[in-house]
Amino acid sequence: MKHFGLNIWGDDNFIIEDDTIHINHASRPSLLKLTQEIRTKGHKGPILLRFPHLIKKQISTLFKTFEKAKKEIDYQGDFHAVFPLKVNQFPNFINTLMDVSGEYNYGLEAGSKAELIIAMTKTPLGAPITVNGFKDKEMISLCFIAAKMGHNITITIEGVGELQTIIEVNTIFNKETEEAIAPKIGVRIRLHSSGIGIWAKSGGYSSKFGLTSTELLEAYEMLLENDLLSHFWMIHFHIGSQMSDIVPLKKALREAGNIYAELKKRGADELTAINIGGGLAVEYSQHSGNADRNYSLDEFANDVVYLMQDIARSKGVAEPDIFTESGRFIAASHAVLIAPVLELFSQEYHEKGLRLKEENPPLIQELYELFISLKRKNAREYLHDALDHMESLLTLFDLGYIDLEDRSNTEILVNLIIKKAISLLKNEGSDELVRLQNRIQEKYLVNFSIFQSLPDFWGLAQQFPIVPLDKLDITPSNPATIWDITCDSDGEIGFKRELPLYLHDIDVNKEEYFLGFFLTGAYQEVLGMQHNLFTHPTEAVINFDDEGNYSIDSLTDAEDLMDVLDNLNYDTNALDKLLKQRIAESQMITEEEKRELLGKLYLYLSENSYLKTIQAQNETIQGPKK
Repeated sequence: MKHFGLNIWGDDNFIIEDDTIHINHASRPSLLKLTQEIRTKGHKGPILLRFPHLIKKQISTLFKTFEKAKKEIDYQGDFHAVFPLKVNQFPNFINTLMDVSGEYNYGLEAGSKAELIIAMTKTPLGAPITVNGFKDKEMISLCFIAAKMGHNITITIEGVGELQTIIEVNTIFNKETEEAIAPKIGVRIRLHSSGIGIWAKSGGYSSKFGLTSTELLEAYEMLLENDLLSHFWMIHFHIGSQMSDIVPLKKALREAGNIYAELKKRGADELTAINIGGGLAVEYSQHSGNADRNYSLDEFANDVVYLMQDIARSKGVAEPDIFTESGRFIAASHAVLIAPVLELFSQEYHEKGLRLKEENPPLIQELYELFISLKRKNAREYLHDALDHMESLLTLFDLGYIDLEDRSNTEILVNLIIKKAISLLKNEGSDELVRLQNRIQEKYLVNFSIFQSLPDFWGLAQQFPIVPLDKLDITPSNPATIWDITCDSDGEIGFKRELPLYLHDIDVNKEEYFLGFFLTGAYQEVLGMQHNLFTHPTEAVINFDDEGNYSIDSLTDAEDLMDVLDNLNYDTNALDKLLKQRIAESQMITEEEKRELLGKLYLYLSENSYLKTIQAQNETIQGPKK
């Protein structure tokens, strides 16, 4: 896996120079340098870095690609886009998103009341707001308030009952006005076409949202009867997130395009837009031949524009405006999680760990001689001998003929022989050698929580690119399994023969080794759970000025222990008082020791839940190095 697949998933956003990975923008600082700068400010544990220029790049690329596709065939409709807030609602992201997207009249999509409040306060007047998902009277009323504020807001009807509520709320808000000020109305259609992959159920007749053809005709009549047909301007569909294949989208576009044309011909004169939802896929793969999508952004845009034009012209109706709600494409690349390795759990299998005796059991002595004399020409034979000896020795241990030290020596020697044989025979690539890699994989304990920072890996087996921040001039040799610090066996990214990850052999007592988890900006933060009460990590926004210089802004530390407990509705004042009281009442320590313990308690309660590396622990005890 050369350069950790950067050429596959990186999109030229990062570059490897010398032995470190850098941001491929402006002054091109290394991620290691940024991480070390933040740590010198006292922030330990995992760090989430945000890059606003990557958000702007994605928005700009999306709009320019669609404008190019329109120009090539003289498409007459406009292109618009909104960001679905469900993908990432964190303030440091949303504030940046709106700052960098102003020139594109970019808007927001809300799917709940809380998200609607964000959209009403963050979206510039005139930029589109779309409101999806199930709604009650209160949420629909908020949409009417937004319209009266001057917002360009569209309510997407998910069922006929919602339309009835819109009619009732319109009567309340516009009962004394000649011309109603109301949100625009969109209708989500339940397509026959189904989606693909994990989210395939977002499309098709069994999908959760949308109106059938019968319900659509009923909704049309209701709009007509209640003088709201002039507000009906959009149809909407969505066939799933992270669409790996373009074919289902093309089928859905044809179906939606024909529904649009039929409604126009029926008399829906103000119907001028088709919202194709989200689903534009991101390439997460680090391995060639294992792509997450089979199409380019150019193909995506060309297909959408061409099919909409073809259907509109064949049906004799105006070409519709095109809306997208692509959130993953916009957000994923902007965030990188950086986490330090705390320990390598398989390092006991080193030659220095051997406890050989003056007289060893014959099979152990033979294992040692196999290890010493192992060369390429005899590697496979000696490997087979070692594996056979191990089975015999473990049986001897079970029968009580060898002791624990002998068993330890067996495990170490066999592990060393496997490693050495794989290294000598690495160019052969046999199935046997690949299988043996599972036996010698290194377990890297990493200071983060998969449940908090990579929940889609835990819940959906979504792979994310993983790259060490330095040593990239050295070919990594350890088949790697990554363990997080939760006390849960699912907190593990296991070594996969078909998608192998190799990391470097390092001594964490002598140096720090950081891993970068890339493309984590979509869904991971908002879906992250506080398993074991590990919270959202420290985060920072990396901005670049016109001269290319960077600054570390909006630095927000992870919540401390008492804040975490406060969020769970514990009475933290009572907890703090009780801890201090029990120290004060202890009969086991002196008054001086009590004062010392209270000082340490205050320090520890002000820290977050993440663990400290050896270096960070030393700084706590001795102070930071000058």
